Amino acid sequence: MVYGYIRVSTDKQTVENQRYEINRFCERNVLVVGRWVEETISGTKSISDRELGRLLKTMKKDDILICSELSRLGRNLLMIMGVLNECMNRNIQVWTIKDNYRLGNDINCKVLAFAFGLSAEIERNLISQRTKEALARKRAEGVVLGRPKGSKSKVRKLTGKDVEIKALLDKKVSKSAIARILGVHRLTVLAFVKEIS
Repeated sequence: MVYGYIRVSTDKQTVENQRYEINRFCERNVLVVGRWVEETISGTKSISDRELGRLLKTMKKDDILICSELSRLGRNLLMIMGVLNECMNRNIQVWTIKDNYRLGNDINCKVLAFAFGLSAEIERNLISQRTKEALARKRAEGVVLGRPKGSKSKVRKLTGKDVEIKALLDKKVSKSAIARILGVHRLTVLAFVKEIS
């Protein structure tokens, strides 16, 4: 199936230009768009929070995703590479009109998929390294990071379950069984029981 994907960042922008470009492209290439996906959302939003993420989950091998340009897939290179890498690994073709990309399942695309995956991994490592350096600098400046020593989080896994736990304890249900019922570790139940006792 051929999917036409259109994204604009604000409701002040119009989707009509992108739709026109995709329709003209499909006419020239004797293609018919089976489903349109339009959204008004920032390209910086996570793919999973966008219609594009839901669309990618439903697409199958040999489907074609057509968009006006690569920048419609995401705001930054890492996000775009992630989308392209997923599509190529699942044999979904991505065609762009302005950039004139045809990413399919031939050997060139497999090399590109490898390059995209490698670039994404390098970018993630660089982000991690920059974060570690920033934290080290903060420590060197004497900034105390994290939760203050001795303080405990006010919300626990079993917060709000005290009535249920007390009822189970009254029925002589073992702490291990309570842990299984609540889907937590036995020691979590033991610590919580100590607190509420």
